[in-house]
Amino acid sequence: MDAINERTNMERRSERELVVTRTFAAPARIVFEAWSKPELFKRWWAPKSIGIPLLSCEMDVRTGGTYRLEFGHDASTSWVFHGRYIEVIPNVRLVWTNEEAADGAVTTVTFEEKDGKTLLVVHDLYPTKDALDEAVASGSTGGFDEQFEQLDALLIALGASPVER
Repeated sequence: MDAINERTNMERRSERELVVTRTFAAPARIVFEAWSKPELFKRWWAPKSIGIPLLSCEMDVRTGGTYRLEFGHDASTSWVFHGRYIEVIPNVRLVWTNEEAADGAVTTVTFEEKDGKTLLVVHDLYPTKDALDEAVASGSTGGFDEQFEQLDALLIALGASPVER
């Protein structure tokens, strides 16, 4: 098992649930900012290895707010992901819908700080077993290792120290 996988854990908890966890050596407020400020989110969300940049990132991070992410090389060949925030508790919890498809998941991200480190838990709840099966088969759930490495690098750039390895 490589070092990345030792720190990022992905588990299918039920027929409809996928849970990803990772601890970051940064306070919850800084990790939350990386998830809620478009200028920071844009710097780490798209795995660089896929070669498809995040062109635009619009986020109104408040309960009832919306988001819109556009990936691609230009506006003529882009993919849009969008949804709304169901619950926002700063530095503690984000819950949003994934509305680009009728079978989109509801994503809950929690930020639990202890001793200056933050345990991040991403919980995706899909409407059906088939929807989760399709997401896994398409590879759309496979980028967390790289995304979280990129988030780790951003947190270091923002002044947080890396998790002790």
